[in-house]
Amino acid sequence: MTLRSFFDSLETASRSLAVVAADDRAERGPLTDLLADSVDSPHVEVTAANRSIVAGADRRLDDVLDAHDTVVVALEDGEPIAASPMDDLYDAILAINSDLFMTGSRGLGSIELPAVLAALENTRLELRGYPRSHKEKLLLILLSRYIEQLAWSNGSGILRSSFQYLSRIEDEVGTRAVYDQLGRTDVDVHVYGVGGSDPPAIEATVHTGRSRLYRTAWFVVYRPDNEGPTDQHPHEDVPGASRSAFTPLRRSDGDSSTVPRSAALVCLETGDRVWEGFFTFDSDRVAAIEDTVATEL
Repeated sequence: MTLRSFFDSLETASRSLAVVAADDRAERGPLTDLLADSVDSPHVEVTAANRSIVAGADRRLDDVLDAHDTVVVALEDGEPIAASPMDDLYDAILAINSDLFMTGSRGLGSIELPAVLAALENTRLELRGYPRSHKEKLLLILLSRYIEQLAWSNGSGILRSSFQYLSRIEDEVGTRAVYDQLGRTDVDVHVYGVGGSDPPAIEATVHTGRSRLYRTAWFVVYRPDNEGPTDQHPHEDVPGASRSAFTPLRRSDGDSSTVPRSAALVCLETGDRVWEGFFTFDSDRVAAIEDTVATEL
């Protein structure tokens, strides 16, 4: 298999994010537009909606709607699957920029992935970086740091990360700090990218090359030593993780009770600062991706 081949097996269900305000006015406001700029793509629609589209679907969802002024609801084929207060999204992605991650101001232990963003698992994402967009690439950075945090929190397993250019590890203070922290765990860290004159001085196996895949791939893949499911949703037991989901994230195999603690983000640059990608928490898919990276690069 190739990394590109995993895109062919992605789910075809329609995913959307509906912004529901307490006053029940289905009007787009500044935060709705900002959310659309962060995650909108041909495969994910962001809309303002009335509460009636989700009312009565789940008591836990009703409780979230009752407790917050504005709630974002993730829908799959029109059915709600997760909800997060807009405040969670504001803190996690809308009110920040990539500098917080690159400078280390937001490091391991403080990364939150709101439930509605996690609900976009196995959805094809088409995102753009600066200057084409001020926000969309930030979702990929958030997901990358979240997966690195999973590895650090578990303290073992294998992590494979691509940087395109390995110099980024040294150039970005926050990235260097993350991999220094990972180096103090038992995680088997592998980093990939076009090399410079000196390899990064971190506790990791360094893979260098100049092929197209080294130059265009952006992946962060974490496979734990124990790949069995846990009793916790991954966003309920990781430091800094959001607990605003009203329902567990459903795994690709249909089991809604548990989610493995493995994770993968795979992106390919298809144009100048244009990315096609997806992320997954499905343990079988993560294992297949990790095997592919190990043999293809």
